[in-house]
Amino acid sequence: MGKINRDNVVNIVVQLLKQAETTLPGDVLSALKSARKRESNPLARMQLDMIHKNADFAREKGIPMCQDTGVPIFFIEIGRDAKIDFDLEGAIRDGVVRATEEIPLRPNAVHPITRQNSGNIGLGLPEVNYDFVDGTDINIAVAVKGAGSENMSALKMFLPSEVDDVKRFIVETVKNAGGKPCPPIIVGVGIGGTFDRAARLAKKAALRGLDTAPDKLERELVDAINSLGIGPMGLGGDTTALKVNIEYAHCHVASLPVAVNIQCWADRRASAVLEG
Repeated sequence: MGKINRDNVVNIVVQLLKQAETTLPGDVLSALKSARKRESNPLARMQLDMIHKNADFAREKGIPMCQDTGVPIFFIEIGRDAKIDFDLEGAIRDGVVRATEEIPLRPNAVHPITRQNSGNIGLGLPEVNYDFVDGTDINIAVAVKGAGSENMSALKMFLPSEVDDVKRFIVETVKNAGGKPCPPIIVGVGIGGTFDRAARLAKKAALRGLDTAPDKLERELVDAINSLGIGPMGLGGDTTALKVNIEYAHCHVASLPVAVNIQCWADRRASAVLEG
């Protein structure tokens, strides 16, 4: 989508945020359509139909699909041989400011104590995560996370002897969330690492695509969650979760952190590559 320079980064951030806010990814649309075919509850089918209509309207009109336009979370993969002679994070911030005005986005960032609004940038926002990879390119991916689903997050530091309780904790977290995160949801789980690493793993998992083959635990969890009967928008039905994604990391021999991060049906994300 362009060469590595400051102006291109700003422009691409604006484009990606517009795409993420207005157009659901194909794997999410496919999962919602499959859920509609499987759904046995008439009220749940009606809710899924309304979600589709909402997504179609947002795409056709080029407007955000939800009034909570979320906070932007960036995942940047930087080629080890890429040449960057400008403030990359500053360019990302400028792109967020422009996108807030042009799309437009609801100003969601506030100071945690005073609650003074700062638009969509501020202390620690936008969140930018970096990884270094082979090559000369820069991959910029963005996801926007609304508060309704984010507020349902949970983290627990298990003892290693409690490994059999991990699955129950994840299912109970979804059960306690009920309809608040606007199901059908994507459930991101981080298992292992440290206290903070588990949370980052869960966020990464929640924003991962839906077209990867599930492992055994992921299959068991999605079945257990859907058996809760919470259903679309919490009004009952067979479809509470579209997918459970798990990210793992090795941890201390005496520790077992587990984090759960929930994403609503509006799994808004987009990515692009700047060529080195």
